[in-house]
Amino acid sequence: MAEDVDWEIPEAAQPKSGDFSFDLDRALQSVVGISATIPEDAFTAQTLGTQRSGSGVVIRDSGLIVTIGYLITEAETVWITTADGRATQGTVAAYDQETGFGLVQALGRLGVPALPIGKSSALEDGAPIVVAAGTRRHSIAARVIARQEFPGSWEYLLDEALFTAPYHPMWGGAAAIDRDGKLIGIGSLHVQQSVRGGDSRDINMIVPIDLLTPILEELLTYGRPNHPPRPWIGCYSGESEGHVMIAGLLPKGPASQAGMRVGDVVWSVRNEAVGSLADFYRKLWASGPAGTEIPIELVRDGRTVWVRVKSRDRGSMLKKNALQ
Repeated sequence: MAEDVDWEIPEAAQPKSGDFSFDLDRALQSVVGISATIPEDAFTAQTLGTQRSGSGVVIRDSGLIVTIGYLITEAETVWITTADGRATQGTVAAYDQETGFGLVQALGRLGVPALPIGKSSALEDGAPIVVAAGTRRHSIAARVIARQEFPGSWEYLLDEALFTAPYHPMWGGAAAIDRDGKLIGIGSLHVQQSVRGGDSRDINMIVPIDLLTPILEELLTYGRPNHPPRPWIGCYSGESEGHVMIAGLLPKGPASQAGMRVGDVVWSVRNEAVGSLADFYRKLWASGPAGTEIPIELVRDGRTVWVRVKSRDRGSMLKKNALQ
């Protein structure tokens, strides 16, 4: 984030140069602010808003920036702000629905160094990192506390996400930097972790950078990964008492049009029992590419209901001028 924002991390929680083997202040110059404006009639406007802001990380000297995709989805204007307050216009270069990464290309010279990309798979639990949304005053000294599967309610799944603590209050697009000064992930969410005694603590979910490395050139060439899109049905789901339940439906989404309802329990997909939220998604995606008709067995008011959902490409719902 830019220097003129009105928040900062308490000094005791800020990273100290002596704790790392790289030039911390130089590395933090690579972290920039991202502000995006989205049209009011955009598909994501109601859920994500029309004014979005967060952070991004310069990863190439050309001004290529990686951020979390929800900040820039369907953006018609993007502005990049460096730590010293300089603003430069950018454009959306790509967005990957599967990983959640987004790419922004600066349209002018940023004058900041590119942060080298590391390997998130090399991190061990307990490894010290910096989670940064700007300069040291906007950064926190954290540790990796877990690496585990993460299913999101919006038809999203990471086989192995990074979880860090203490949590950063401005997590969207924040840089996760390892002890060698390399980028190992991008901040995505604020979640809570259960601890002993029934209490919970605030932590961050970080999308591992290893998911970007193999698809980066495809994203730059095509604006998305170069393979058929996954089927999408337009629902929000969660787990309750050992079952997957439908928590929300997009009004014009395939699931709603097929007759699914909030409160339905998902019992099976293509006659294969569903055991968890992650299992539900994997069975949906294994049904075929976007456009595949998927039979889903539901339990509603104690009775079995079958629906056939004609899936779609989620990207087809977005404004066409938003992705390059």
